[in-house]
Amino acid sequence: MTAPLTHRLAKYIAQSGYCSRRAAERLITQGRVSLNGNQAKHTDLVSSADLILIDQHKLTNNTSPCYLAYHKPVGVDCNNRPDDAASIYQLLTQLPQRVFAVGRLDKDSSGLLLLTNDGALCQRLLHPDNQHHKTYIVSTDKIISPDFLQQMAAGVSWQLGQNHFQSKPCQVWQSGVQQFHIVLTQGLHRQIRYMCKALGYRVISLQRIAIGALTLAELAEGDYRALTPADIASLLHCATPPKHNTE
Repeated sequence: MTAPLTHRLAKYIAQSGYCSRRAAERLITQGRVSLNGNQAKHTDLVSSADLILIDQHKLTNNTSPCYLAYHKPVGVDCNNRPDDAASIYQLLTQLPQRVFAVGRLDKDSSGLLLLTNDGALCQRLLHPDNQHHKTYIVSTDKIISPDFLQQMAAGVSWQLGQNHFQSKPCQVWQSGVQQFHIVLTQGLHRQIRYMCKALGYRVISLQRIAIGALTLAELAEGDYRALTPADIASLLHCATPPKHNTE
């Protein structure tokens, strides 16, 4: 008889569709996961033969993959907290299948957010080596200048406490007197807001309108829709790591 395939615990939880791999690692660190009656460790190898409990609830596998595009409104927090009325948890519990958000949009931002139970796709989309593009429309408190656009495109640095951050070169173009579009391949915390602040601008509104070729289109704020096969194919394409020349 062939032995069941084993995986690291966090990867196994993500593949079950319960949450992303990063979120699974946090659950393990917080001591909220048990394995066969014992507190789980990050190094545990598990298979379908093991009993895994998260917050005392048995982990089960989602057999049917689910992919949703969600137009997140301002005021919805991507942190999954049951006791927070503003948390995206309130939406996720209304859906027919367990899904989780891929990445995040901060509470003050709106736009396209991918919801899925495909842990492998989530991991690929979030991996920095894959450099998939995310497009945003940003409105500011001042008139956009050519110098501002040039500096944003070249890369901006900022300091938070003892930590130094540097944005990569990116595409930026003006789309209004006080509005611009920006295409990022990074996902630093509140990146666009800190980039603007470093250059003396304040963000008034920020909306993500595309992830790769997947666009927000006419999806109404607060609504969600199932992705088409073409949508899913486009996400798989932008989640494929670039080929490196080894010659």
